[in-house]
Amino acid sequence: MLGPFNRAGRRRPMGEINVVPFIDVMLVLLVIFMITAPMLTQGVQVDLPQVTSEPIEETEDRDPIVVSVDKDGQYYITLGGDESPVSLDEVSERVIILLDRQPGTPVMVRGDRNVPYGQVVTLMSTLQTAGVSNVGLISEPPPGDR
Repeated sequence: MLGPFNRAGRRRPMGEINVVPFIDVMLVLLVIFMITAPMLTQGVQVDLPQVTSEPIEETEDRDPIVVSVDKDGQYYITLGGDESPVSLDEVSERVIILLDRQPGTPVMVRGDRNVPYGQVVTLMSTLQTAGVSNVGLISEPPPGDR
């Protein structure tokens, strides 16, 4: 046998895939995603009240429906990253639709600390009329408890 050369002195084609360039590309993509992933965090800017409380134990694998009230009094519904300002009536309609599709989905309320208490209570009352029997409140721990 003459090795990788045939009789005319030309090289025979290799039937094996060179994996090294694929590994290089995958490592570069991994580094890019590791750098950009923390920048992809989206959400409504809400200044949450800081209180000491026990974290809620997640019993289900579903993402909760998060209804937010920002400092300007606008309402937002967040489920899986989709977020846009809605009216109070739209909050009720969308929560009813979401709960019809996925019954038992937990509902959480995020309220900016500068929003009047009455507006958060009105939101919770609207959620109750929409059929939500249990609402969780989201807060941040005080700086010393983190």
